[in-house]
Amino acid sequence: MLVRVQNPAGTHAEKVLIDWLRTWKGSGDPHGVATVNCSLFHGDRLYPFDVVVWTPTSCVVVETEALVEKLEGTLEVPLSGPWRVAEKIITFEGGDRRTPLDKSRDHTFALQNWLAERGLGQRVVHGAVLVVPPPGSKVKVTQLWSDPSFEVLLGDDPNRLREYFEALSSRGRPQWSANDVAWAFRGLGILPFLPAPQDLLNEGFLGPVDITLWHGGPQQAQAEAFAEEQARLEREAQQRRRVRIPVPWYSPTKLYPRERGDIDIGRGFMRALLTIGMIVAVLWVLWFIIAALLTYG
Repeated sequence: MLVRVQNPAGTHAEKVLIDWLRTWKGSGDPHGVATVNCSLFHGDRLYPFDVVVWTPTSCVVVETEALVEKLEGTLEVPLSGPWRVAEKIITFEGGDRRTPLDKSRDHTFALQNWLAERGLGQRVVHGAVLVVPPPGSKVKVTQLWSDPSFEVLLGDDPNRLREYFEALSSRGRPQWSANDVAWAFRGLGILPFLPAPQDLLNEGFLGPVDITLWHGGPQQAQAEAFAEEQARLEREAQQRRRVRIPVPWYSPTKLYPRERGDIDIGRGFMRALLTIGMIVAVLWVLWFIIAALLTYG
């Protein structure tokens, strides 16, 4: 997982999420690119995103929330209204009156609509809320609703987040290309954080690559070097596909070669006559060998 942090001064929950994402370096870990603390201006409103994660199969807007006080019990998450543990209303770090789910829906729909207006509406944007409890809390989450596009995750174990992204990957097919990610980074105004094209392809994003999407950013030189390397590999592949059989000096095309822009009837006649003679000679040798085998075999 490639992690790009635009503003390192985040909340405790964001720091926990960043630390988890940065540990996903193995071949069996979720692949993609995550950008932290980016924003989108859409519909005369500014939508600040805690984390947006692109994977080859999905795009996830992650809201990070930290519980203020140590709790024990079941955290009930309704579709609307305050979150509770038993009869106690939960407060979150930052004191926002909206619930994390309300913010997740606003941000997810905003990004989805923004992509749809630019021809990428078929790419579903998922919303996830990561709730990080204080150390020593014994809390479990119960969603009082079901929506495959939104999920509330308890941030007490990094494996929960890993399993969430693995489940998304198993349900979808690769649909995000390196160009789509580059285009999204440009549109969100975070081009300086766009990874090099070869890094995105290594994470599993689809190709081919339009290197003009990297122009103006710090990875432009790497993108151009990548394009030159791809062109060189393509030329080498084409040369390997061409099977060249060396022509002997006595072949008709060597003795009487064609000349571009000139029609020589005599040269063509000699070339045809020599070809016929060589065919007759080969057939005579074959007949001689077959006759010998039939006579003395």
